Amino acid sequence: MTEVLDVVLPLLAAAALAPVALRWLRVGQREHYIGGRAGRIAALWLSRSRLDLGLAVAAAVLAVVACVPGLELAAVPALLLAVVLPRGLGIRGRTSSLSWTARLRRLAAGWLLLVVVLGAVLVLLVGPGAAALVVVGAPLLLDVAMAVMERVERRLSAPFVAQAQRRLARIRPQVVAITGSYGKTSTKGYIAHLLSGTTAVVASPASFNNRLGLSRAVNDVLVEGTEVFVAEMGTYGPGEIRELCELFPPDVAVITTIGEAHLERMRTRETILAAKSEITERARAVVLPVDLPELAALAERCRAAGKQVLTVSVEGHDADVVVDLAAGTVVARTPEGPVTLAVGPGVAHGVNLGVAVGVALAVGADVTKAEPRLRSLPRAAHRAEVQDTGTGVVVVDDTYNANPIGARAALDEAADLARQRGGRLVVVTPGIVELGPVQHERNADFAEAAAAAGAHLVVVGRTNRAALVEGAARAGGSVDVVDDRPAAVPRATAAAGQDGVVLYENDLPDHYP
Repeated sequence: MTEVLDVVLPLLAAAALAPVALRWLRVGQREHYIGGRAGRIAALWLSRSRLDLGLAVAAAVLAVVACVPGLELAAVPALLLAVVLPRGLGIRGRTSSLSWTARLRRLAAGWLLLVVVLGAVLVLLVGPGAAALVVVGAPLLLDVAMAVMERVERRLSAPFVAQAQRRLARIRPQVVAITGSYGKTSTKGYIAHLLSGTTAVVASPASFNNRLGLSRAVNDVLVEGTEVFVAEMGTYGPGEIRELCELFPPDVAVITTIGEAHLERMRTRETILAAKSEITERARAVVLPVDLPELAALAERCRAAGKQVLTVSVEGHDADVVVDLAAGTVVARTPEGPVTLAVGPGVAHGVNLGVAVGVALAVGADVTKAEPRLRSLPRAAHRAEVQDTGTGVVVVDDTYNANPIGARAALDEAADLARQRGGRLVVVTPGIVELGPVQHERNADFAEAAAAAGAHLVVVGRTNRAALVEGAARAGGSVDVVDDRPAAVPRATAAAGQDGVVLYENDLPDHYP
């Protein structure tokens, strides 16, 4: 019997590892291959289901018990539980299927090597039942593999990054670097739109905002004759933007705002501010909204360091660019004196527009010539896009938004639209993530505001369900809960009625519960 188990249990572990690997490799890919994220997502799933948590504890206990001589068969139920848990986290994925890129193949090979070596050592030292330990602990081992492979990937990508640096140095555009807790992509679009009438401008596509993304943008879309290159820069922690600025030195640095996005990773606003402020270190000019005290103080430090500083305000403070969306104007200080520019309708966040005008001043553009373009500003896809479905119901698509301030702005816009139409407002949302210690509170506040505006709330998934239901209850709102977005659509449409408005606020990929 012992000899049979020595063969059968490792084989069962290998068979169980296949679906487990597909599930967690997909999570790793969706979480940008960042070590620690697989374990974090696993913990999130277990925290949203007491049954799953209990079964996961049972799997871990059984895997440990299987290491005891004579109790090796405990590995079998442990392996079965590892295959099915967490319930609902699919292997193939509905919104984000696994893509077998070269990087994923390398990660899979590195992870498999780690699992095989560790499993072999455990089997030899402890016994065949120990093979279950590596399968049950697969998400944690994936985190180890992602951390190790990050170093490998940096070495492999070095020639590609160097090629981008050489290309940038040869073409020599003015580089405008943008960061911020949110608003980066919209602001980037505004800048490119305002400058494109008089300047050869190229913006980094989509959310290509890290080392490899910006390298690809330079290598693929930066052409000879480009005068301004607008580069979005993202960060998950201190030091990342500093590295990006060393690789792609900015002439003009922009911070759109400092908010609560990524509090889960960086924990405090002070850390977020420090990480974002790295973008100003190498720039000759800095554009900053000064309605936030932190950024007003940063503006003073940059001015003391001898940098050109252009300030922006949407609250009437003294600044180089003052935006008044109610009046439909932007007042800008130019070398020839202040000018007043007219703004078209549909601008949700005046600070993004003000920053774009500040950048135009910083690169030496004539903002008066850009005034006609202020009347036709682009709206980023899935950011409070109003869509007529043709069935009577109007949809406000804000599914790309992931911050509390943007969510409230979209809610206000949708509520106004519902009042104008005389119809019911329905809000469909899974809530907002990566807000760390304030996530529950912010989601509850949003649901309370939606209910106070008369909205019927459709809560998608379990990630923020408790907070959203709690918030809606504070204002006596009505709530539906569904497991996924497809199930939410017919309920939302039915609840909205013929003249209603449906706001789709944020959308989480299905590797979230």
